[in-house]
Amino acid sequence: MRIGGLASGMDIDSLVNQLMAAERIPLNKMQQDKTLQEWERDGFRDVNKKLLELDNMMLDMKLSHTYNPKTVNSSMEDAVTATGNSSASNGTYDIKVNQLASSAINVSQDALAIDPKESLTEQGIEPQAFEFFTFDEDGKEQHEYEIKEGDTLEDVLSTITNDDNHVRAFFDEQSQKVVMETTRPGNYNQSDEFLGAEIGFDRQTNSSFITDVLQIKNGRQDEFGNWHKVETGGENAKFTYNGALEIESEENNYTLNGVNFEFKNTTGDTSAKLTVNNDVDAAFDSIMEFVDKYNEVVETLNETQQEEKFRDYPPLTDEQKEEMSEREIELWEERAMSGILRGESAISGGLFSMRQSWYSNVDTGGEITSLTQIGITTTSDYLDGGKLEVDEDELKKALREDPDGVQALFSNDVEGVSRGLVNRLEDAVEQTMGRIEARAGNGMDTLENYTLGKRLKDMDDRISAFEDRLTRIETRYWNEFGQMEQAISRMNQQSMMLMNQFGGGSA
Repeated sequence: MRIGGLASGMDIDSLVNQLMAAERIPLNKMQQDKTLQEWERDGFRDVNKKLLELDNMMLDMKLSHTYNPKTVNSSMEDAVTATGNSSASNGTYDIKVNQLASSAINVSQDALAIDPKESLTEQGIEPQAFEFFTFDEDGKEQHEYEIKEGDTLEDVLSTITNDDNHVRAFFDEQSQKVVMETTRPGNYNQSDEFLGAEIGFDRQTNSSFITDVLQIKNGRQDEFGNWHKVETGGENAKFTYNGALEIESEENNYTLNGVNFEFKNTTGDTSAKLTVNNDVDAAFDSIMEFVDKYNEVVETLNETQQEEKFRDYPPLTDEQKEEMSEREIELWEERAMSGILRGESAISGGLFSMRQSWYSNVDTGGEITSLTQIGITTTSDYLDGGKLEVDEDELKKALREDPDGVQALFSNDVEGVSRGLVNRLEDAVEQTMGRIEARAGNGMDTLENYTLGKRLKDMDDRISAFEDRLTRIETRYWNEFGQMEQAISRMNQQSMMLMNQFGGGSA
């Protein structure tokens, strides 16, 4: 703390502050310039965020399902439904579901005298290893487990369930039985092994815990000595296609000719008729969503070039903000930021490139070669910056009659005159984003990696150096006023001494 003016009676602190306010004028200007550059950088990055949103949407605009989605109607939706991909042929499909695919299930043959929450060893069941078998596309697979000291039945069944074995096991309190079932439908065991069961146990090897303790077995012997499988389920779905082709599926679905059929119930003696058609409305909605995003981006970029620039509204200093209300600051900065990107060639050039992407024809090899043929044009008002307008009827007509031609117009992924319009737009957008990123970075770059960052770093260095200079100047002012105070103090002391001497002589 510095306290001045005791000898002179002057407000030294106020004088120094006034002198330093004048000295800080260049610093305020540098800080305002830095703020402008930060606003410019952030404005560029906001533009790139919008361009990235458009760039991400262009991926879907290059996929066939955007232009040729399918709708499938079923005459028996409670039994069979279906979805079609873009390669599905339009027409009617006759499906007769004879059997649904089912999961295999086996349960204890007798009620168990086991407390599922109590340690098995305390119930007389010693620690031991056990195993069972399952089947998949590659054949038989063995699963081995171990009962440790202190394990409960719930622990053991939970271990089985949580393993990657397509088997779920649990204890049913009411029946006092253990249930083991497959977690997927289908008949994978096509052999006689384990009597054809999907979950197999071999007492001769290491399955006695399951067969003897849990009483879950592959089969039961009848009075004639014949063995019969006790496991139920584990069946494939069976259906007849168009009254001629009989097909089995391990799942309750099957894909045929681009159509994925979902089986929910059998159809009895009748069959379901499923009709596949082009989903023109879905294709139209996808294209309109893209057009809306494109127009939104164009409007954003166009506004940056049309905003009025108010040169009489520089960024506010901290001292100025202290004297203003929040609303006054908001209104001031709204004008100060206006037009911050106006005249930037990276944006104006990007807008021009994006507009140009739509104008040239595309050699699709078909009849559709331009946007106007499918009802899409650019607005006549040049102030709109090249927004797109859509004739709904014309676009839907093109999608209905020639969806492949519309797709080729937009997304031909080749070079030259056959390059699709979306691909051309993507080239323009990514080039613009690259130029902006070189100018303003991407939020993860260090200051040295982009143009405005280098300027900001240089500005920081200059501000820091100037602040050090101001510190030295302020110290000098205080030293000078301090020396003045000391001189005045000495003069006052000498004056008092003289007065004392003169006063003493008279007496």
